[in-house]
Amino acid sequence: MTVPKRRTLSTELPDFPWDSLQGAKQTAASCPDGMIDLSVGTPVDEVAPSIRLALMDHAGEPGYPQTVGTPELRTAILAALERRYGVTGVAGDGILPVVGTKEAIAWLPFILGVVPGQTVVIPELAYPTYEVAAKLAGADVLRSDSLLKLGPQVPAMIFLNSPANPHGKVLGIDHLRKFVEYARARDVIVVSDECYLGLGWNETPEDAPVSILDPRVCDGDHTNLIAVHSLSKTSNMASYRSGFLAGDPALIAEALSVRKNAGLMMPGPIQAASAAAYDDDDQETLQKERYRRRREVLAAAVRDAGLRIDHSEAGLYLWATEDRPCRETVDRFAALGILVAPGEFYGPAGEKHVRIGLTATDADIAAAAERLRTLA
Repeated sequence: MTVPKRRTLSTELPDFPWDSLQGAKQTAASCPDGMIDLSVGTPVDEVAPSIRLALMDHAGEPGYPQTVGTPELRTAILAALERRYGVTGVAGDGILPVVGTKEAIAWLPFILGVVPGQTVVIPELAYPTYEVAAKLAGADVLRSDSLLKLGPQVPAMIFLNSPANPHGKVLGIDHLRKFVEYARARDVIVVSDECYLGLGWNETPEDAPVSILDPRVCDGDHTNLIAVHSLSKTSNMASYRSGFLAGDPALIAEALSVRKNAGLMMPGPIQAASAAAYDDDDQETLQKERYRRRREVLAAAVRDAGLRIDHSEAGLYLWATEDRPCRETVDRFAALGILVAPGEFYGPAGEKHVRIGLTATDADIAAAAERLRTLA
């Protein structure tokens, strides 16, 4: 009898991209004035008092939390979706809190039954976890921003990301509608990563980022649609690992059943803190204005240094290029003590761009802008 070999999953996954930045990091760290790390999206500002108070008030609860989330959390999520983003018609059973959206995205194809031999579509330039998610399920990966590129094959799942990481592009209503219509006609799951939805920089309503659950996109029909939201960016709650899935109640029920069996549940005190964050719009508005000021300072300095900024109309990053290989730009920044992420991390289409984060203190953003004056 032939015994099947154990699957060595780690060898099937892509290399963790930031491991390749060690050389540039060492160069930047050797700067006499210290390193300014703009290569990641880790928040640096404090969590709002209302959120911390809710966490403390519930810190003594000893029992197991509910995977489906407390009624208070679910109510707060539904209200925030409508109030902040104009999303209506989400059913109470169309919400599922998750232990950080990176974890949720990574396991979603597997949890929803995607199998080896099927295809998962990810954007041309994409957050690396979408590819990881497909590979954890054993599926094939196709990078495409266009339905035309898919040809006759029908994928099992399509990941969208708007506003996008790394380049901050916003997909308009008409573009999103095409994907929804395609999915409805072919029974394809569309997962829309909307973690930066609250960070649009164009103020006109027609340019504002929209959810795939927006009635203008899906006509109120959430079948086969899942939106992914996070508190890491807009509320500085990356350490809390708090997000949620929303959309098709049938898909949410399927994910809930698997996650319950696997023990994937958000801790109770974090659920209380998250509900407070969704109820408190002021703390989110304040944080957005912090990022707006930093963006204005840094974008002006990047352009003055001779780089071109593409897209970047939303989100926490500037997608910049010198029209040279991205690693050369990374090294030029590192020589100034500034660490940025090479665009190739996010796909071949990023080979001549770098991603520059806004997630640094006001002082560090100002210092980075001053250093960039010497780059031109």
